[in-house]
Amino acid sequence: MERLDTGFLFSNEILNEVRKKFNYIEEDPIQQKKRIFFDNAGGSFRLKRATEIFTKLDSIPDCPEREHETAKYLIDIQEKGTNDIRTIINAKDGSIATYLTASQAIFEITGIIAENIEGTNIVTTALEHPSAFDSAKFYADKLGKEFRVAKTNPVTGGVDVEEIMKLIDKDTSLLSVIYASNISGAILDIETIVTEARKINPDLFIIVDAVQHAPHGVIDLKKTPVDAMNFAPYKFFGVRGCGISYLSNRAARLPHHKLTGKEKGEWELGSPAPAHFAVVSEIVDYVCWIGSQFITSQDRRDLFVEGMSKISLQERTLLDILLNGTANLRGLRDITGVTVHLDYKDLSKRDFIVAISLEGLDYKEAVRQYEEEGVILYARVATSIYSKRILESFGMKGALRISPLHCNSVEEVEKFLSITKRIVEKNRA
Repeated sequence: MERLDTGFLFSNEILNEVRKKFNYIEEDPIQQKKRIFFDNAGGSFRLKRATEIFTKLDSIPDCPEREHETAKYLIDIQEKGTNDIRTIINAKDGSIATYLTASQAIFEITGIIAENIEGTNIVTTALEHPSAFDSAKFYADKLGKEFRVAKTNPVTGGVDVEEIMKLIDKDTSLLSVIYASNISGAILDIETIVTEARKINPDLFIIVDAVQHAPHGVIDLKKTPVDAMNFAPYKFFGVRGCGISYLSNRAARLPHHKLTGKEKGEWELGSPAPAHFAVVSEIVDYVCWIGSQFITSQDRRDLFVEGMSKISLQERTLLDILLNGTANLRGLRDITGVTVHLDYKDLSKRDFIVAISLEGLDYKEAVRQYEEEGVILYARVATSIYSKRILESFGMKGALRISPLHCNSVEEVEKFLSITKRIVEKNRA
């Protein structure tokens, strides 16, 4: 397999500072022992500042919808967080709404668009998270619309633009598509999908599930002007308990649950927690700090884009080492007894996720043996409602999912490779 033409890694100084900013990056907080945590697609390392500020602000009893100084302070926190959500996705207009989870957000938004936009069919892909796939199917069935599903590509691990375009016509009311897969790591070409889909149907409403991709790459709604997008702070170095969504102006104006006295495009229902908005600001502060190590700018979006770009490059180089190894250590592609699934060679088209199988080991037993070696990863199996449809679309029954982050080190990747080789050799003996 080809190697990266040019690799990029954070300097030791920057990586050390990065690692200091996260909680429990080297140890299990309950077992209080060293470990390598490679299950960030199921959550993520938490920024220390994010958990600290959430605890501080969520302890404040004051209601933000008041006139005294502490209440005004909380409103300022919320407004800054809202602006930082816009910084993340580069949204100058439209509405922002929060939910308990990103799954709740996509169900709600899918239903409102499906019920209010004329058309005879709804299009999605076999790669979708169940929250997106099931909500699209639920409303297609409820409204008597044809439900069309684009098939996956077992070579790239994604969905080809052409497969989606074959299903869209002038009567398609909604396209729901994932930004990147949390099983294969494949990044879909959202910019081309949006452009080509709207050539077929200029009025098409498009929803993008960005939960998996947001922590790994730059999102730019100027380049991908969709009608709705969601992400989850807990998978983006933040905390649980909040899903965030963006709605375009036309989507925000559709009939939806709201208080009668509120403006037409308002989607918040009740009082959101300022602490969650403060967490978003801490996430953006952190990424901008990375960006500031490489460029000088006073523009927050510029710093954020630079930071996310460097995060992507750091992860791509670590992914290259994970797959191809080093001069003295074989990568997953070359360890006898390891199968790397959906192994597309263009690493620029992949987030930092790898799916593997180990010869002679079922997935749950492999997870157990890795845990004995101090490594946490996850088994995606076809018996799970979260994995079944996606795995079967690739002709797979399961896989071990490896999902590190940019804050992981080369040494941790190398140790993981050594452990993998040892586990395989032990079970093949």
